[in-house]
Amino acid sequence: MLKKENAMNKIASYIDHTMLKADAPEELIRRYCQEARELQFCSVCVNTCHVPLVARELSGSGVKTCCVVGFPLGAMSTAAKAYEAAQAVSEGAQEVDMVMNIGALKDGNDALVEADIAAVVKASAPALVKVILETCLLTDEEKVRACQLSVKAGAAFVKTSTGFSTGGATLTDVALMKKTVGDRAKVKASGGIRTREFAEALIAAGADRIGAGNGMLLL
Repeated sequence: MLKKENAMNKIASYIDHTMLKADAPEELIRRYCQEARELQFCSVCVNTCHVPLVARELSGSGVKTCCVVGFPLGAMSTAAKAYEAAQAVSEGAQEVDMVMNIGALKDGNDALVEADIAAVVKASAPALVKVILETCLLTDEEKVRACQLSVKAGAAFVKTSTGFSTGGATLTDVALMKKTVGDRAKVKASGGIRTREFAEALIAAGADRIGAGNGMLLL
């Protein structure tokens, strides 16, 4: 029993307990916060409108308040993303998961991609930034380039997916991302992670954080 509890505690510390559905009521957000406090998940990740509530609910718990910015498409203006990030941090967000400008990356406009990320990194300080690549929409070459640009722009993490596109995290993508960033950034796997076995495999492949729409399923 002790071994099982230790394993649960270990996996819990990797999990961003995530609720990003458009119709999520306040009661559900509160429940996620209560579960995260009890099980000591790493964070609760929500849309920015819920940041003040989550920050209050998690106060003193050691569980971080995380939010998404430019979600889920990443196609907003840089100024809008930066403003949303700054506002969220002022209301208590400690981590910001931003969606990269995917179209700009595919156009080869690396300068815009890097500037977009850098603006959010600056606006989010002192909160750390994770850059969502939406790997299901990218070639391997684009994934590598996206990781490199994220590191250059000062991001703390690169992240696989929003969970709202055509695919989620894969072991292959996590391994490629980890190989690319090395020790210059961390890797968050998210999207379609519904079993503890898959979460553990992703961690073994190089994931430092796991985003899950229901972290309870992974324990």
